[in-house]
Amino acid sequence: MTGDAAERAGGSPAGSATRNAAGSLAENGAESAPESPAENAAEGGAGSLAGNAAGRREGSRPSSVRPAGRHALLVELPDAERTGAFHAELLRRRAAGTLPPVEEIVPGERTVLLDGVADPQALARRIAGWEVPPVTAGDGDVVEIPVRYDGPDLADVADLWGVGSGEVAARHASYTYRVAFCGFAPGFGYLTGLPPELHVPRRDTPRTRVPAGAVALAGPYSAVYPRATPGGWQLIGTMPDPAPLWDLTRERPALLTPGTRVRFVPLGGAA
Repeated sequence: MTGDAAERAGGSPAGSATRNAAGSLAENGAESAPESPAENAAEGGAGSLAGNAAGRREGSRPSSVRPAGRHALLVELPDAERTGAFHAELLRRRAAGTLPPVEEIVPGERTVLLDGVADPQALARRIAGWEVPPVTAGDGDVVEIPVRYDGPDLADVADLWGVGSGEVAARHASYTYRVAFCGFAPGFGYLTGLPPELHVPRRDTPRTRVPAGAVALAGPYSAVYPRATPGGWQLIGTMPDPAPLWDLTRERPALLTPGTRVRFVPLGGAA
């Protein structure tokens, strides 16, 4: 995803609205593995401007804040959960007018890239000591994704989980997921929320073509392919109409933006 597209895919994770895959919003009450696992923001420059990984891994502060060119910073976090919380905090402070001007805020798996920063060193010193609160379960809009659990790897995932195919569908649809970051292809969101015991490996042999709308699992992530591409994830289902996942006619082309919560709604034909 380009920087501009990634920024358009961003947005405040705050809110309590539900929208379906067509993108419509409805009121809703509060609710109590990448194609390449590398971060989708390249690190540039050498040395840390502020902070150090030592002694920070267990805290809520950044592990490090590094330069990424003349007007950008790469903030490193210990894990995806704290990366999401830090990204949400940046958006909150920018909306409140308490964050210095930043052109783009792009989350990765364990990084957040801040691009278009007038004074990177001053901002690095400022954010290095932030104690960021965790994202709560009710934060973020909700997108509902209809899915038929008919994927070609459903039986293989059932074997890995030690259950029947129908139970894979039931379990996968029982969780509320959150978009950690976007990458690989426009509109492709990496969804966290599966417990560790349900994480599955990528396929030994990737497919040369995964159809648009394929619902897939790899490592700690679930995802929906917005367009036909090669891919190595385990395919467990199908979103009948994937067009809303990426629509250039919308102000924000990506339906699944960082911080958004996602629920899968089973359709008839589940195994």
